[in-house]
Amino acid sequence: MPATATSEHEPDQPIAALRRLAERRRALSREEEALVRRARVSGYSWEAIAMALGVSKQAAHKKYGRK
Repeated sequence: MPATATSEHEPDQPIAALRRLAERRRALSREEEALVRRARVSGYSWEAIAMALGVSKQAAHKKYGRK
């Protein structure tokens, strides 16, 4: 059943929950990027950062390395 204008803003509705989830993902992504930058500035290797993130060294460098 599609959400109406009034039900769309109720906290227990799926669309409202999805919006909150998307904002949390954006916030986590920003925090992760900042922490990777701090780790690099502090001298940590891509290998150490990748291990902490649970990804390969290449994946970490590709996502967070200089563009």
